[in-house]
Amino acid sequence: MSYQAFYRVYRPQTFEEMSGQQHVKQTLQNALLHNKTTHAYLFSGPRGTGKTSAAKIFAKALNCENGPAKEPCNECETCRTITEGSNTDVIEFDAASNSRVEEMRDIIEKVRYAPASSKYKVYIIDEVHMLSNSAFNALLKTLEEPPAHAVFILATTEPHKLPLTIISRCQRFDFKPITANEIVERMTHVLNDAAIEADNSALKVIAQAASGGMRDALSMLDQVVSFSGDRVTAEEALLVTGSVGEDIFYQLAESMLTKDAAVALTLLNRLIAEGKDVSRLAEDLITFFRDLLVLRTAPELTDLLEVISGDERFVALAQAFEPDTIYAYIDILGETQQEMRFSNHAKVYLESALLKMVQSRNSASTGQSGANVTSPELERKIATLERIVHELQQQLASGGGAQSGDKAPAARKNSSNNARSYKIPTGKVHQVLSSATKEDIQVIREEWARMMQTMQRSHSALLEETEPVAASDSAFVLKFKYEIHCLMASENASLRTGLAEALRQQTGKAYDVVYVPEEGWLKVREDFIRKSGMTKQSTQQDGHSAENGDASIAANVSEVPAFLEGAELTQEDEIVSEAERLFGKEFITVHDE
Repeated sequence: MSYQAFYRVYRPQTFEEMSGQQHVKQTLQNALLHNKTTHAYLFSGPRGTGKTSAAKIFAKALNCENGPAKEPCNECETCRTITEGSNTDVIEFDAASNSRVEEMRDIIEKVRYAPASSKYKVYIIDEVHMLSNSAFNALLKTLEEPPAHAVFILATTEPHKLPLTIISRCQRFDFKPITANEIVERMTHVLNDAAIEADNSALKVIAQAASGGMRDALSMLDQVVSFSGDRVTAEEALLVTGSVGEDIFYQLAESMLTKDAAVALTLLNRLIAEGKDVSRLAEDLITFFRDLLVLRTAPELTDLLEVISGDERFVALAQAFEPDTIYAYIDILGETQQEMRFSNHAKVYLESALLKMVQSRNSASTGQSGANVTSPELERKIATLERIVHELQQQLASGGGAQSGDKAPAARKNSSNNARSYKIPTGKVHQVLSSATKEDIQVIREEWARMMQTMQRSHSALLEETEPVAASDSAFVLKFKYEIHCLMASENASLRTGLAEALRQQTGKAYDVVYVPEEGWLKVREDFIRKSGMTKQSTQQDGHSAENGDASIAANVSEVPAFLEGAELTQEDEIVSEAERLFGKEFITVHDE
């Protein structure tokens, strides 16, 4: 007989031989013992967890000639033929290659015929989620009311793709990933039966690489046995599975403690040169630091470790790291793993992550926890923030007027000594106002909200309480509610560049931005109004009278500069009132026809 793979030769033939899935085995066995089996079952779960094996064992137990019993005898003619795959009453149907409605109709037509030699006709439909919608619709009625002799067992790795009408007509069993200990136990049984020796550490490497799938584990074991010969060692298992040995993990962790970037990068490049997958390396590093965290916080739970053994050297290594440091490493590797998915330069991301971890300042080897370590740059930032808060408090105190009493002048004095006031570029403001138009300010205001959404969050936060108040075709005036914000924005080169670029993208034009605090804007605007020729006076002097004989002043609304409308003077009576307040004269409005 030709050679067969381990996962085929050692497929479980009884519920007892199945690894894990105790909740599934016990439920099905109780149903068999009490004759409470139903007409449709849904087995869902990851690949290699025993769904098809459980379906075949259940079919044998249903039709066993020595039943009803919680286990098939595997000796009667029915059990043997089902095991060999020659029983005509147990039909295995691969939905992945027979997904059309025609194949499903063929099953529906034959299901009404009585079984040839068994008690039940059992239909095992594997990968049932691959059926087409028409096939599901054709199966629906039969699945709801099948003949008494028919039992359907649906198996799938993706139950979310099944219609709810199908799921609701079945008893659902969710198969769980098999634990590493159960996989090691099963592989030990297989190797003992095959008279092959193996290191327990090698079996752990294979179990960890299998990710909860027994079929994957037995396939890799088969490959490692073919590679190694008489005895399976951990080194050979690491080489075949592409996993990383715990010694390499230990050296990497030591390089983190000693801040040796050269060692960390050398180890990484050596692993990549040996053919290790970069994405798999990132995943293994996350698992390794997770194991260190388990040893650091609960050293007695060695059974939960996945990639390290938990011996004394790893316990000492775990104690050398603060938990916060390990959390930070896991976060860095997790973010890197996400970024690697969308890049063709995954190696660069992993190297950057290792360097970031090496340069981290909060490892226990420095003798300080992360909360106690502060850099000079951080101290400068804190001092700056404290100074700004102090200045704002002094400004609020000085703004209290009479309520502050004698303390207000002192506060103003301290404020003038300690805080820099913003110098308003009056000339630039007047230049913008002299050529300001209503159309230009409308363009800026219409695009302002969209422009703010495209900027960095820190920049848009600083510009939150601002308003464009006047604009020409090449520049505009931006009013700030608080002087301190105006000063910070004017000194922030990154913000100025970002604002200019955002405006250019939104409007298609390059604008110069003039920053003005609210109080300063009011003063500059009044000064410009006084100096500008916004009115035309017609007075009677030295016996010369006006053409209409009226000594009043005529103001043509169409000649009012657009910056007044930008200053929230949008009504005629508001504009006239503002002009009368500034000049102390009575104005009348004349409209051009």
